[in-house]
Amino acid sequence: MKPEMKETIAAAARAFQLPAYPDIPDVGLYLEQTVKYVNGYLEPLHGMELTASMVSNYVKKGIIAKPVRKQYHRDQIACLFFVAVAKISMSMEDIDLLFLLQQRSYPYDIAYEYFRAELKNVLDFVFGLKDHLDSVGRDHTEEKQLLRNVIIAVAHKIYLDQYLAAARAEQTETP
Repeated sequence: MKPEMKETIAAAARAFQLPAYPDIPDVGLYLEQTVKYVNGYLEPLHGMELTASMVSNYVKKGIIAKPVRKQYHRDQIACLFFVAVAKISMSMEDIDLLFLLQQRSYPYDIAYEYFRAELKNVLDFVFGLKDHLDSVGRDHTEEKQLLRNVIIAVAHKIYLDQYLAAARAEQTETP
């Protein structure tokens, strides 16, 4: 792999960072605003986006709580970040089950911050930006290990997609 290609692939992980839980809007965003907000953060990872119809389906299936007066708030938006990431490697039924497990173990703010930190941690490792995985949080529960395993699967899929996209681009450039 050419150094430029390796840098292109690493740039996706380097540019990616989800907002901290308190920074997620809690004023209430309408559906289109919510989709735009979430997709804006996911854009560096290419191909991991939501549509308004997807969000509406998640609400209909009970995976995401119904909007209040057609507005989505912090907890719902935090859940949508997880759904957008996890759906790469998991079924919606399994994602729904993970939400049920999470709700028995951690409140939304703590669960989201574990997810956010672990996602950045694993992406940086898989994309070669660091040489080891850090420990996230203070406790070592089965739920956190499950979260890490989900994120590892997702990170490897994202890496493969980025690598193959860069390889395709390189092939079209080479005569």
